[in-house]
Amino acid sequence: MATGRSARNPVPGIVNWVKRQKPKVKVFLAVVAGTAALFFLRLVVRDHDKLFIASEAVHSIGIAVLIYKLAKEKTCAGLSLKSQELTALFLAVRLYCSFVMEYDIHTILDSATLITTCWVIYMIRYKLKPTYLSDLDNFRIYHVVIPCAVLAVCIHPRTKNHFIHRILWAFCVYLESVSVLPQLRVMQNTKVVEPFTAHYVFALGVARFLNCAHWVLQAMISRSYLLRALIFSLWPPMVLLSEIVQTFILADFCYYYVKSVVEGQTVLRLPAGVV
Repeated sequence: MATGRSARNPVPGIVNWVKRQKPKVKVFLAVVAGTAALFFLRLVVRDHDKLFIASEAVHSIGIAVLIYKLAKEKTCAGLSLKSQELTALFLAVRLYCSFVMEYDIHTILDSATLITTCWVIYMIRYKLKPTYLSDLDNFRIYHVVIPCAVLAVCIHPRTKNHFIHRILWAFCVYLESVSVLPQLRVMQNTKVVEPFTAHYVFALGVARFLNCAHWVLQAMISRSYLLRALIFSLWPPMVLLSEIVQTFILADFCYYYVKSVVEGQTVLRLPAGVV
């Protein structure tokens, strides 16, 4: 019976085949899979702005998983406080820009995500502080905050909004793309990722991909506009680059997450060199 089930389920065989391939082949397969997913989204999703909403919804689901972990297990082991603080920072800046520049559905979603993120920070800092692994959460956040701020001053959107608002908007875009780095550092230090943390980071990976898909599809549809923007302004290409960077930052982890789920592992173990 087990043999029959294995024969009907080709996924483990495909995963094992991918594992045996060389790193360059794996990168090529990842690019092919990503390209196929983009074309699928282009055919299925007519209004690509909905990908933004879907991205924020998935991010909210990831936060909900964290809340469940903190409330049920009464531990924050494996979570990065610094990553949550960076998330709260870029959400607060983006929320402010939304209020002064364009109030829409994203403002409401960002408000809900910011509130829940602040609650997670409160739980880690105070209620569950004894379980916080501060020695493993050793990423220095000024290594990303300062470069993002400098980059925002140099490259930001050219709109009719106030100069400061345009810089702040660029800052939150750049900071969002690297806000997960402290969490990845914690997982790199522990090498073992418990289920709820893995679910949360995977949700972030899916959210980043949906964001990236929106901008890539926009570039594919309006290639002439992107070409003019590239000539007269660096902002649109930098937004696209930021989305691609944050997607690739999490791509490696997402691969091992899917692999562990397919193999039925309850705890995700990361090999050396991952994230």
